[in-house]
Amino acid sequence: MITNWIDGAAATADSGETFETIDPWTQVAHDTVALSGRSDVERAVDAARRAFDDGPWPRMGFAERGAILHRLADLIEANADELAAADSKDMGKPISAMLAKDVPRAAQNFRFFADHARMAASEVYPTDTGHHAYARFESAGVVAAIAPWNFPLMLETWKIAPALAWGNTVVLKPAEDTPCSATIMARLATKAGMPDGVLNVVHGHGPDSAGEFLTSSTRIDRLTFTGESTTGRIIAAAGAENLVPVSLELGGKGANIVFADADLDEAVKWSNTAIFTNAGQVCLAGSRLFVQREIFDEFVERFVASAEALTVGAPDDASTNIGPLASKEHFTKVAGFFADLPDGATVHCGGVADDGSWVVKPTVITGADPDSRICREEVFGPVVTIQPFDTEEEAIALANGTQYGLNAMLFTENLRRAHRVSAALRAGTVWVNCFFVRDLRAPFGGVGWSGVGREGGNFSREFFTEPKAVVMHP
Repeated sequence: MITNWIDGAAATADSGETFETIDPWTQVAHDTVALSGRSDVERAVDAARRAFDDGPWPRMGFAERGAILHRLADLIEANADELAAADSKDMGKPISAMLAKDVPRAAQNFRFFADHARMAASEVYPTDTGHHAYARFESAGVVAAIAPWNFPLMLETWKIAPALAWGNTVVLKPAEDTPCSATIMARLATKAGMPDGVLNVVHGHGPDSAGEFLTSSTRIDRLTFTGESTTGRIIAAAGAENLVPVSLELGGKGANIVFADADLDEAVKWSNTAIFTNAGQVCLAGSRLFVQREIFDEFVERFVASAEALTVGAPDDASTNIGPLASKEHFTKVAGFFADLPDGATVHCGGVADDGSWVVKPTVITGADPDSRICREEVFGPVVTIQPFDTEEEAIALANGTQYGLNAMLFTENLRRAHRVSAALRAGTVWVNCFFVRDLRAPFGGVGWSGVGREGGNFSREFFTEPKAVVMHP
């Protein structure tokens, strides 16, 4: 059974109720999970509140806290197989991707923020009056963190690592579809020497369950959420009700622009990665491809071949590139787009598997009207639309023609064009001739329906702390 983790110990739900977590490949439950009610959430917030108000964690030096976070990173690496299997069984991610990317990145998140907090410089403000003015960045308090199901371990650690490094305490609610790795990580945190109550985990659903009880609590000081935009609006309203600062990393409909002068080998390779990684269940997915007309046919031919070369199969097979979608509910949603394709759309490859699995094969579509549903809404599956363009101005207009603004990509060998188009794109991150290369110091977040606020480096510091101005008389 997957339990909550409250005040440094495993905890079942007060009601004794549980729910099942389903392996999307076998479509069979592989474990039961504590179903938290209001009292369970309150116990977790109580523990986090005590640990912050009276405990040692926010009063430790950065080096002491950092040493514990580095030990936790060591334990994550040492328990990589267990953590990888947990997320793979919960959401169908190929275990090879978990071991190669997700688990190492989870450990890196703790290492980076432990070191960043210790080495971050404060600010001093020279004054004409001779007063000494400077800034302090003090722990904010209790952080409520709600993580998504598509990169469970990686995005849980992205949220809690900076919060912990800056001396906050945390109540984490993982997505109900992917509960396992969060409890494992909390157990490892206690083993690493993290004081009781600093990191707590509660499992459950959203409305009228753990998610709602946590986000509506009057005793939290920060609220951070990654997920889809509709839920983000609900969480933003909950934060506004109690005047709690909110950080939201929401959905995306990433544009990917390939100019005629691009290195086609690189453009095809990265474009494939951008849409088919994690079966397209990536908020950063490059799901709208725009290719300059003179190379359109060649690009489509090569890109379709690259999609058909991917291996669809069991997540525990090391050769698998594409596993099932994460749940029956999500599979039904993605499959629904195929029943609603616009007239004129051509499906070059892919589609819904006909074997009863929750698999959608890597899909490439051309000829869809830019105003059609498949081109406007976030599919969150391995489905990409490709459209031609003629001019740079047209490409920018097409790319910016969405309510989302999380990220964009462009491929060109023209340096001036790369800078010019990057500046014109309405997106929180722009990748040029690459995809998903991250510097954890850089701001991460989106505009429009893609979110509110930024995280990473000093941006995380400012969200997870209370900056204080101190002015001293000379």
